[in-house]
Amino acid sequence: MEEKPSLLYKLRPISDRLPSVKRPEGHVHFRTKMMWVIVVLVLYFVMTNVYIYGLDQGSTMDMFAQYRTIMAGASGTILQMGIGPIVTASIIMQLFVGAKIIKLDLSKQDDKACYQSTLKLLVIVMVLITAVPQVFGYLVPSSGLINMVGNGGAKLIIIIQLCAGSYIVFLMDELISKWGIGSGISLFIAAGVSEAIFTGTLNWNPIDSGAAVSFGNPPAGTIPRAIYMLTNTNSADMANWSYEWMFLGEPNSVVALLCTLLIFFLVAYLESTRIELPLSHGSARGARGRYPIKLLYASNIPVILMSAVLANVSMIALLLYTNDALSGIPFLGGNGSIGYFEPGSTTAAGGLAWYLSAPTGLTSWLMPILDPITYGNGHGTVQNVARVAIYFTVMVIGSVFFAKFWVETTNLGSEAVAGQIQRSGMQIPGFRKDPRVLKRVLDRYIPAITILSGALVGALASFADMLGTTGNAGGTGVLLTVGIIIKFYESMGREQMMEMNPMMRGFFGSE
Repeated sequence: MEEKPSLLYKLRPISDRLPSVKRPEGHVHFRTKMMWVIVVLVLYFVMTNVYIYGLDQGSTMDMFAQYRTIMAGASGTILQMGIGPIVTASIIMQLFVGAKIIKLDLSKQDDKACYQSTLKLLVIVMVLITAVPQVFGYLVPSSGLINMVGNGGAKLIIIIQLCAGSYIVFLMDELISKWGIGSGISLFIAAGVSEAIFTGTLNWNPIDSGAAVSFGNPPAGTIPRAIYMLTNTNSADMANWSYEWMFLGEPNSVVALLCTLLIFFLVAYLESTRIELPLSHGSARGARGRYPIKLLYASNIPVILMSAVLANVSMIALLLYTNDALSGIPFLGGNGSIGYFEPGSTTAAGGLAWYLSAPTGLTSWLMPILDPITYGNGHGTVQNVARVAIYFTVMVIGSVFFAKFWVETTNLGSEAVAGQIQRSGMQIPGFRKDPRVLKRVLDRYIPAITILSGALVGALASFADMLGTTGNAGGTGVLLTVGIIIKFYESMGREQMMEMNPMMRGFFGSE
């Protein structure tokens, strides 16, 4: 009996009319792909400097300040929401497909096209769901724009700009995935985090740019501040307070720079750790190869998805506590147990949202435990320890959960990989050339590696958050950036290999 098509096909007359990037009809040359990657990255940096027309920048609050770098956006610009709506829409679609709530077989071309078409429509819905609360709560229109079109019209103009910016990001991601190399979302994250790390390390401007450089207002960058203090402080001051300020003082402490370097080398090492299954060609005698199964098999995607979930939890808690309309909801509105926020701050100061937010740096959790008088944050020792334990546990378990779903929904599972090897004409020496046999062999490795890789990236991201990072990039941001750069380098090598040997395109699924 033939299975009925998914109900999502009924949405295609609407979703297919949305602007999209046409897939290339044939092979795209390596130089062309690199050209599109460079063009899109330049356009991304331009958009991060295009400020929202009619926005009162002085009265605006950034709801996602804590997650700004990994959201690949810029506060007050048309990329205010960054990749948040896109990632949230992807999470919803992946969960529904993985749980078989939506009956789509992504190995079939028609179902895959329906999935992508529905995702575009869901992205627009998520953009509106994210933009409207921000505009009606924290993105304040300027008085000039209100005088021209009224308060409602001013807010509508800002919402339209946010929607346009987010959908352009979605199209740029689609452009890179079809005409370029790798994932656009990943490259945007890496670009934003790299910029933050560079400026956080080498910025010679003082912390308060409106005042002159002094001991109370040293250069903001890690290296310029260290040089300034070493050359302008006597030995007595260094022993009393300057060492502590240099190594632990915010922003951009020396400890944060050392942690950034540690995470960089640690992730680079883990990315190179892999199991290689020997392969031989069934018809070409002597033709051999290897199929690598990385220790970080699920890559950095689980951390991106988990961070998006926590960012949405923080946003909802902020809205429930501070928004005039939502704070009046019985039991939920204005409830400090869900999340307590200091006036003018978008980072939770207490409640569930505080326990689920990243402890950024040693001065936010370890120093309040060791020296509560100097570094106290309003919470006791038990609460600070509980926050670290809860955040670490949630990140690890959530990353494992998303790693399993990601592997199964992106053709990285045992069955899909066995089919790829079979179609390429390769087989594992000593085993019959049968996808079922290949699947049983891969089942020994891929499921266990998937869980382990999810737990590792979750643990590394939370560990880096707790130690702190340069440029306020966040541990998750640094982890993602290193993984993205390594993965992009490997993708470039794969593209060059396919350019030299067209037969490899079938194995890598490019044609």
